Amino acid sequence: MTEQPTSFERPQPGVDPADARGALPRTPQPPQALPLQPRPDGAPRSAAPGAAGEPARGTGADAPRAGGASPAAGYEHAQPVAAEPGAHRPRPAPEGIPAQPDPGGRATGPAGASGAVRSSGTSGGADRRSSGGPSGQERRSGQPLPSNRPLPMRRDGDRLRFVGAATRRIARGMDLDEIVMGLCRATVPTFSDAILVYLREPLPVGDERPVGPLVLRLRRTDRIPTERDTEIGFMPVPAPEQPAELSVVTNELCEVRSGSALGEVLRGVRPVFTDAPSARAALTELLGEDSELAVPDGQRAVLAPLRGRRRVIGAALFLRRPERLPFENDDLLVAAQLATHSALGIDKAMLYGREAYIADELQRTMLPETLPRPTGVRLASRYLPAAQTARVGGDWYDAIPLPGSRVALVVGDVMGHSMTSAAIMGQLRTTAQTLAGLDLPPQEVLHHLDEQAQRLGTDRMATCLYAVYDPVSHRITIANAGHPPPVLLHLGGRAEVLKVPPGAPIGVGGVDFEAVELDAPAGGTLLLYTDGLVESRLRDVWTGIEQLREKLAATARLTGPDHPPPLEALCDEVLDMLGPGDRDDDIALLAARFDGIAPSDVAYWFLDPEETAPGQARRLARRALARWGLEELTDSVELLVSEVVTNAVRYASRPVTLRLLRTDVLRCEVGDDVPQLPRLRQARATDEGGRGLYLVNRLARRWGATRLSTGKVVWFELHRG
Repeated sequence: MTEQPTSFERPQPGVDPADARGALPRTPQPPQALPLQPRPDGAPRSAAPGAAGEPARGTGADAPRAGGASPAAGYEHAQPVAAEPGAHRPRPAPEGIPAQPDPGGRATGPAGASGAVRSSGTSGGADRRSSGGPSGQERRSGQPLPSNRPLPMRRDGDRLRFVGAATRRIARGMDLDEIVMGLCRATVPTFSDAILVYLREPLPVGDERPVGPLVLRLRRTDRIPTERDTEIGFMPVPAPEQPAELSVVTNELCEVRSGSALGEVLRGVRPVFTDAPSARAALTELLGEDSELAVPDGQRAVLAPLRGRRRVIGAALFLRRPERLPFENDDLLVAAQLATHSALGIDKAMLYGREAYIADELQRTMLPETLPRPTGVRLASRYLPAAQTARVGGDWYDAIPLPGSRVALVVGDVMGHSMTSAAIMGQLRTTAQTLAGLDLPPQEVLHHLDEQAQRLGTDRMATCLYAVYDPVSHRITIANAGHPPPVLLHLGGRAEVLKVPPGAPIGVGGVDFEAVELDAPAGGTLLLYTDGLVESRLRDVWTGIEQLREKLAATARLTGPDHPPPLEALCDEVLDMLGPGDRDDDIALLAARFDGIAPSDVAYWFLDPEETAPGQARRLARRALARWGLEELTDSVELLVSEVVTNAVRYASRPVTLRLLRTDVLRCEVGDDVPQLPRLRQARATDEGGRGLYLVNRLARRWGATRLSTGKVVWFELHRG
């Protein structure tokens, strides 16, 4: 994959792009003028055609010289002219560093494999990219060049461009794996033949102080692919996580002891060659004494500590094969730059990961983890963030069980999708749950939410829709505070936008909210949503609502007029209406399928607060159970009903209500006008009472007590055999 520069630097003329591994753009090397040779007559003679005013054979006086060089190409700072259109441009070698001669005089690539270097267009087939003369002499001094050292070319410029390309690639990574992979891909094969990256286990985040010893774990290895391409040298084949040459590393986990050689190298922060005795000992400690990884002798291994903002977080080992030229002292600076950028990138990735984790946890705790399963209604929900980079928002939904088998359905939207919006949403949701527990009417709940929003700040605005569904009466009461209206999908497939007074948003203050009561037919589906589902830059809110209504009607037609569509599948179909440009805001969706409770499954009575009320309650319950065919529950129901009604009659001043509901369980509800809730306590041996709730707690499947605006309700449930 070709590396594309991300900066806005002006490209230099004649500079080829990065190599196939995406590491280093090649530096254009102007052809060098051959040294002057004496003519037989003693006059100086130029070895290059066109010297001393003689034009080159076969070309004009102003024609470009061989290899595309201008007449001024012999000067050190001259720039080559652009090649003619259609002219052959040689493909650069992938390593991006000029070819180096081996001791035998042959040019070698970065991996040290000997072989003929492809010609770059110079005359005679000689490689003119080096700054030495044809006889291996240094251009300026004329001294012979040592065969075992890199040629004194413009290596500083090459290194600078390599570091720039490598750091850009490392900086692209957003998470830990991307950054480590960017370091490996940028350095192999350009800078080294292999690399091992060790990171701290566990990695500290931000200003956390690590607990325990420093432990390094091998995170990733990389090497030069073994397959070659005849055109570009190296074939970028997919490398396995543990390449064959590096799979012999036995010490994947290393504990750095205090005062050890490895600890001293890491404390020194700067990269070091491993040919020194202390560094060699540090390398042995890192790789393990039993490691079979053959580290070449000489300056062919560089150990670079990775230091973040606060502390050392790992180490990188750069290796070159024995047949390749060793590292130079300037390569330590390159390794230091790579290690610094990688460590800082890892630090930032850990901080970003922690923030993303906090955002996800905040959003998860702000929204209900699971929906309740109230009697007579089925629920499904969805939540979609605005984007991956903004995972939290101000949208929320909730379903709150209420006394009398009712359920409150809530959906709201706080302005914005940030951490602040999520925090405000959490406070409003908690307030709504508290108000629902008081069994306040929907309009009163919105009124108190409006007051709470004003206490949080003058600019805290939100919309909210609060509905209460009663499965016994098959009615629903809805109050709206500036929220999009709900859509009711009837059993026959007709989708209806409910006419609910819009109201003012929460936080405006000084406004009244109005509630309406509507029919909730069995088999119908009520859809509550936030504006992110129906409004975007490409459509207004009413266009989106109409599209939602049509989508619901089309989905219902697929299942026929007698069967409502599955609730979960319906939510998925609704979200499918979102297009590529419709994700401007987060989306909360709550769907409620009304099953209701048939009148034949409900028994309801009023009992006067007298001493005869418990006996009367037992007789009424026995008759209802016989009518429903639940005689096996008679003894338990009579005992529990007698205890609960006795407690209610003792303190009540108005008639006591008794209601039995037959659904998947048998539910009994006893209501009175006393607001104090009963508490379960352990009765003493001398107490004459206080054991009624203990019996309820032992025999009932579930039980509870809820305070109402007119008193309280105590309920319990029993399994139906």
